[in-house]
Order: sequence, then structure tokens, then C-alpha cells
Amino acid sequence: MKKTKSTWIKTMAGAAVAASVSLVSSMAIAADTIKVGVLHSLSGTMAISETTLKDTVLMMVDEQNKKGGLLGKKLEAVVVDPASNWPLFAEKAKELLEKENVDVIFGCWTSVSRKSVLPVIEEMNGILFYPVQYEGEESSKNVFYTGAAPNQQAIPAVDYLMDEVGVKRWVLAGTDYVYPRTTNKILESYLKQKGVAEKDIMINYTPFGHSDWQTIVSDIKKFGSAGKKTAVVSTINGDANVPFYKELANQGVSAEDIPVVAFSVGEEELSGFDTKPLVGHLAAWNYFMSADSEANDAFIKQWHTFIKDKDRVTNDPMEATYIGFNLWVKAVEKGKSTKVDDVLKNIIGLETPNLTGGTAKMLPNHHLTKPVLIGEIQEDGQFETVWQTESEVPGDAWTDFLPESAKIEADWQDPKIMCGNYNTETKKCSGQNY
Repeated sequence: MKKTKSTWIKTMAGAAVAASVSLVSSMAIAADTIKVGVLHSLSGTMAISETTLKDTVLMMVDEQNKKGGLLGKKLEAVVVDPASNWPLFAEKAKELLEKENVDVIFGCWTSVSRKSVLPVIEEMNGILFYPVQYEGEESSKNVFYTGAAPNQQAIPAVDYLMDEVGVKRWVLAGTDYVYPRTTNKILESYLKQKGVAEKDIMINYTPFGHSDWQTIVSDIKKFGSAGKKTAVVSTINGDANVPFYKELANQGVSAEDIPVVAFSVGEEELSGFDTKPLVGHLAAWNYFMSADSEANDAFIKQWHTFIKDKDRVTNDPMEATYIGFNLWVKAVEKGKSTKVDDVLKNIIGLETPNLTGGTAKMLPNHHLTKPVLIGEIQEDGQFETVWQTESEVPGDAWTDFLPESAKIEADWQDPKIMCGNYNTETKKCSGQNY
């Protein structure tokens, strides 16, 4: 049938209305979705550690949606891959905030990736939940540090080795970036304050992905042959852990001879190789998969169901992700808003169960209360807890063991301070946002 001009006009008008309805519908769908940014390396040197955290966020999003979502809306995870490339972390963070309009970001592992993201998060007023132990010396308005500060991991580990094992000589071995260098600066100062001579402290750094550990382990053995009990405090990160531990085994460095306490090796890193030669070496974390609690049993079951693999382990940064996610949900529910400023205001003081049977509380300095656990590596790659604190330890943003830091305080609740870098002597903020 031949269309008249009038018919054509009606047809086009109908199409326009349909397109308009479709656009409105799409906008409505978008408006009914709360976007959760996931900023973890899925390739490169840190993928061995970070892919699991991406999966953890996806699991938490899935679980929350099963509960009916949040504020009557579904959660949508937006995943990007910064590929262990530190400048790319900043670009991907900007993409999440500017293009994807995410309401919150869960991400980063290394401190260098967090430092890369920091100015973007602050300038664009985003929120980052950072789930891994770190060096301290920072408190940003826009970051929540759900991993351990040095007083919740590094310092207690050194105390344990000194008091319980009788260590007199110290090897501080780390990957060459922000976290190990700052942590070892704190530990070196702490050891010297405890009376350890400079000649009894050896410090060594290697690049990311370092694989040739033969010489370094030989040097450690030589350093430990001076007749004093020697230990290695390891801030080695990422996939370098595997060849480091393999070389320890190759050269017969047992936990009895020279115990190693690690801060960045967990169940995930150990699951990839034979751990029998490593039995007795130590790790200091705030959670182990072996923790005996109903909450942990439920979490492991949830993880295995979600990931569809009963051999996949859990680890400390997963717990920190779990805690951070639950606190964010509580803050959103409390303020009935996902707006950044509302969440920042409402989250301080909130509590949520941890996975070891205790409680995590968000402090005014944007750090958590956490138990400290020291565990020995077992033949199956799990950890047996050999020491733990009686209760949760409040995270300290600024260490007491560096003179310039001891006078600094962070508080994002006290209206007289509202600063992450407040000098208690001058009564002034540094002018920085962190």
C-alpha cells in the first residue's frame, strides 16, 4: 500500500515516541542500579593475588542482590583491569568515576597502586576501600584502609620473634616500592629503639617479579651464620614470593635455622607449590582460612559455592574486602544514600562482624579495629595460629616509631581536626588531604 505523507508523518512520530520511551526506560534502569567499581589487576605480576579479590567483590555483590539489593536497587559490578601497571590504575580509577559513574570502588593491592589512585579519588571525590596491609603514614578523606596498619601486623610480628623466638639479627627483605621501604624504615627505627645494633640489621630490596633468588638467599644464610639467632622479615610481594620460598627450600633454610615471617604471603600464594619444606615459617595477618568460627565456616562455604571450586582458598585481603563491603552497605542503609559525602559521614563508628569471631569497627582515622594473628605454614599450605592478640587492635594511621610521625594524628570526625595529617604540636593540618 502506498504511504501518504500523513501516514509517513504518523509513522515517524510513532518511532520517535518509541525511541523516547526506550531512552527513558534505559535511563530508569540505570537509575535503578548502584554501580560498584572493581579496580584489581587481572593480568601482570599482581594477578596471582588480585584476581581473587575481584571475585570476592563479585561474590559480595551477588549476595547483596539476593538479599534484595540496596535501597531498593540492584548492585552492578563494573570490573576493569589495571594490569599491574601503576599509572594505569589512575586512568582506570578515573574511568570508573567519570565514565561509569560508580558509587564506590574496591581495589588496589600494592601501595604504589593506591598512591597512583589517590589524587584521582580525592580530586573527583570518590570512595576507595583498600583491603591490604600497608605501610601507614596516610589517612585520606576518600580512602578506607581495611587492611592492617604497621601496628596491626609488622610491629607485633617483630615483637613475637624477639620475645618468643629470641631473634637477635634481622633481615628486612622486600620488593622495591612504597610499602616495603616505608615499613622497613619503621621497623629499622623500632629495632634500634629496642637496642638492636645497626650491624645486626640487613636490608635488601628486589624489583617486582624478581626470580633470581639464589644469591640473596645465600647472603641471608651467610648473615645468619654469625652465631646470633636470625630471622627474615619479608615484605616481598606478588609472584616473587613463589621463587623466593622455593629457593629457601633449595638451600635448606628451615624455619628452625632462620625463620621467615611474611606480611604479603597467604594461602593463595602458597597454594601453587609444595609447602612441605616451608613448614614452620611464619606469616602475620589478621585472618587465616583456618580460623575457627561460625562466621568463617559460612564465608568459606559461600566462597566455594560462588567460585564453584572447593580447592580455592580464602585469605586475609578477602576478609578485609568482606568487612569493607559490609560496612559500606551499612553506611548506605544508615544514611539512605550512596552519595560520597553521606557515606563518609555515616560510616565512622559502624561495626560489623569479622571472620575470626570478633568485631571490626571503623575508626575516625578511616582504619579498622583488627585482631593480630601469627601463623605457621603447614604441609597443606594452611596456617596454624601460634599467637594472637586477646582483642582487636585499633589501626594507627601514623606510626609512633618515627619522630616526625609520632606527633601526627588523623581524625575525620572531630570538627576541630577533620584532617588526615594533623600536627598535635602546632595544632595545624599539613594542608594535604591525607
